[in-house]
Amino acid sequence: SGLLYAVNRKYAGADQELREGDEVALIPPVSGGSFLLSEEPLDLTAAVAEVSNERAGAIATFVGTTRIDSRGRVVQHLDYEAYPDMAEDVMERIAQDLKSKYELCEIAIHHRIGRVGIGETSVVIAVSAPHRQDALAACRDAIDTLKETVPLWKKEVYEGGEEWIGRGS
Repeated sequence: SGLLYAVNRKYAGADQELREGDEVALIPPVSGGSFLLSEEPLDLTAAVAEVSNERAGAIATFVGTTRIDSRGRVVQHLDYEAYPDMAEDVMERIAQDLKSKYELCEIAIHHRIGRVGIGETSVVIAVSAPHRQDALAACRDAIDTLKETVPLWKKEVYEGGEEWIGRGS
């Protein structure tokens, strides 16, 4: 699988015994892609440039934005929090899984953290592939999987209140 293991910040074999308090990291192979958490506005053009490839006959994109209403309430803004190191690792794993499922060139997954205003972009996904069917399917799978697996938390701030929204929303 190409997966590497580290214990207490040193490479280790998969059979290494662990002790209480050990820090364990699973290190995926380099997959070719861009995975970013940012407090700054996201740039679709930059994500597309990152996945541009001579083999690509298609680039599919998804841009998620903050809408003004949610479940019958007026949203003022969103606040995103993440477990950054793990989130970027999970985004990279999503890309690896998609590359094993579809014929793809490159994948970029960028997500905002911090305050995101109405109409602002909260997530950008760009996928390049030789053929559009794989690019489109992988782009959809990427956003669906991201919402279910990446350690990101969203708080909707309303007129008169706020609510943390669960994964998958």
